[in-house]
Amino acid sequence: MKSFQGKTAVLTGAGSGFGLEVARLAARAGMNVVMADVQQDALDRAAEEIRGLGAQVLPVRLDVSKAGDVEAMGAATVERFGVPHLVFNNAGVGFGGLIWEHTLKDWEWVVGVNLMGVAHGVRVFTPLMIEAARNDPGYEGHIVNTASMAGLLNAPNMGVYNVTKHAVVSMSETLYQDLHLVTDQVDCSVLCPYFVPTGIHESHRNRPKDARSDSKATPSQLIAQANSAKAVTSGKVTAAEVAQKVMDAVRDRQFYIYSHPQALAIVQKRLEDVVQGRNPSDPFEAKPEIGEKLRQALRAAMG
Repeated sequence: MKSFQGKTAVLTGAGSGFGLEVARLAARAGMNVVMADVQQDALDRAAEEIRGLGAQVLPVRLDVSKAGDVEAMGAATVERFGVPHLVFNNAGVGFGGLIWEHTLKDWEWVVGVNLMGVAHGVRVFTPLMIEAARNDPGYEGHIVNTASMAGLLNAPNMGVYNVTKHAVVSMSETLYQDLHLVTDQVDCSVLCPYFVPTGIHESHRNRPKDARSDSKATPSQLIAQANSAKAVTSGKVTAAEVAQKVMDAVRDRQFYIYSHPQALAIVQKRLEDVVQGRNPSDPFEAKPEIGEKLRQALRAAMG
């Protein structure tokens, strides 16, 4: 995308983390900003801040797992600003634990937000963007989907999260190929961050009541939550730095966006396992003490 000035960005998960940081950059670049989030108070604060940067803002409180909410946001966006140029399908939740201990409601919640939230964004906005490209040779559109390094790896005790993030990578790669079959004016990227302080380890605060399990969190889930909180809050790469990488990727039409390129060595090891037909490598090979600590904690918790 050659220029952001006067164009429109739609951002989910815009009340905090990557969504808010991209909103700040978009506003400073002269874009109109549609800000969507499930948490009303965070959305209100964020929208006020972005207006203060001089941007025209349309705040939308929604649950991305609900198709009707995303469809309504699409209609509201077109009515207010026209077809958007940048769509950042970013909202997501974190959840871990041994994969067989996830309840049906755990699966429905995490899949609903992390996977179907992105799918709804793609389904609602891509046809609008393609049609805009047909009608205007100067139109440029770009979709960014937030996955994770967990979409390229499979860390233990993070089952449902891994599954959804692998699916988002697959969806994004397919979207890239499909778009290039039909247009040169709309492109896409996938964001695969590693441990960045965004607050995702506190996702449970926004879990709807009807999506909560009746059973208590299992020991493995509590261990996963504690480990995630420690890893995320100790991250040295900031959400603002990742947001800049997102905007740079949109400008340069770069598909893969990494917060920690050094982590690709682990991805390469996994892909070599796949190609060579090896059993999956130990994910803690470089730091065996971390793997041993997790192993001991889980075995102790399970008796």
